[in-house]
Amino acid sequence: MVGELIAERYELEELVGTGGMSSVYRARDNLLERDVALKVLHEQFTADGDYVERFRREARSVAQLSHPNIVTVIDRGEHGDRQFIVFEYIEGENLKALVQRKGPLTEQQAVELTLQIAKALGFAHDHGLVHRDVKPQNVLLNGDGRAKVTDFGIARSLDVKGGLTQTGTVMGTSDYIAPEQARGQRVDAQSDIYSLGAVLYELLTGEVPFPGDNFVAVAMRHINEPVPSIREQRPELSPHLDAIVRRAMAKDPRERFGSMDELCSELSDCLAPESPTSGAETMIVAPQRRRRRAARPPADRPSVWPLILLLGGLAVLAGILALVFAFTGGSGKLSSLVGKKKSNTPASPIHFTAASAYDPLGDNTEHGEIAKQAIDGDPATAWHTEHYNGGQLPKAGVGLVVGAASDKQVTQLTVTSDTAGFTALIKSGSSPSGPFQPVSSSQTVGTRTIFTLKGGKARYYLVWITGLGGNDSVDVNEVTARGR
Repeated sequence: MVGELIAERYELEELVGTGGMSSVYRARDNLLERDVALKVLHEQFTADGDYVERFRREARSVAQLSHPNIVTVIDRGEHGDRQFIVFEYIEGENLKALVQRKGPLTEQQAVELTLQIAKALGFAHDHGLVHRDVKPQNVLLNGDGRAKVTDFGIARSLDVKGGLTQTGTVMGTSDYIAPEQARGQRVDAQSDIYSLGAVLYELLTGEVPFPGDNFVAVAMRHINEPVPSIREQRPELSPHLDAIVRRAMAKDPRERFGSMDELCSELSDCLAPESPTSGAETMIVAPQRRRRRAARPPADRPSVWPLILLLGGLAVLAGILALVFAFTGGSGKLSSLVGKKKSNTPASPIHFTAASAYDPLGDNTEHGEIAKQAIDGDPATAWHTEHYNGGQLPKAGVGLVVGAASDKQVTQLTVTSDTAGFTALIKSGSSPSGPFQPVSSSQTVGTRTIFTLKGGKARYYLVWITGLGGNDSVDVNEVTARGR
């Protein structure tokens, strides 16, 4: 369609994005002599009344929202059978592209951008509209660093009971979807708060909170798994901000922030130069229901509970001793009943002193001469694989081996890369030439990815790359680890 003239006014110049429902073009408004963004409904949906109405509803809904952080609707119309919407054109990248290009943002950058998004969504909520697809791809950045929320394509109006007008349909993007939305239940402004919490998590860590292989797997993690702490990946981040992310992503909508305004207030506190919460272990918790206290006994009548508890404790202790006697034949040794107490030694950084390429299924080269650039502490340098045209790895895998001065119990291994999207797992062994045993699950590697390792002590650890993720070559900028 590039080069086509729409409605005798808008000349399509470049395809800038496409989705499941529509495509977006940069177009020239020949009447007002300016660039605009023109969104066109895919041709296969033009005969579907539901899709056409949803498309028209987006134009009507966003046209009501005049806010500096929301992309402005300029026009709507039809060209033949095709529906189109005209938006202001934003010269810049989206938030997802920014994170993929730069990696995790600074705390101040992430908070400032999230504040802008929250204000835009709060404005939409005040006007009775819930976005339902809050994600970094739907936030555009202009040349001045201003965030502009776009794509209200699946937004819905709130009904008088505070829910949405339809249930039973799962819509949204799985990486940021609220648990109630993933279940197909009624959603409201609290669902946008959850999704924005997931966006803030990604801005601070460079990764989505719950990665997975498909929509269902990711959605189930949002429903069932606790919110990971941003400080596990970046300990320098403030506890206050960690608490904000946790509350925004609470599983129960009633435990999240009451509104976007409340979330904005907490985020603003993070930017205050003399915030009373700066550096403190601040906890942000949702209001709790009051529980009725048990009546206390009168002061002049001693309580019998201490005596009851004491007798109960003695009875339990007697039972334990009887079991010990029965199982140990009267020896009194407890080793046959309980294992040794696990070490409480905290994990600490592990320094790798050696690095080499590992290519047993190829020519045993893979740029081994630059392997140590992955452990030199400089994220600007990297080890990289050979180039494979087409982004397809013609063998089962290739990798990078890093080694410590002695056997170490690595519990977490972090891979930093500027070629996000490839697939890898971690293996361990006693020699840099193998054999190696898997000690982690396979993951899609982002700009900074933490692998949780389960295995015994080993001296050498292999980052085993099994897929290039469309890259012709994969970079490993840094490999770091924590353990004992």
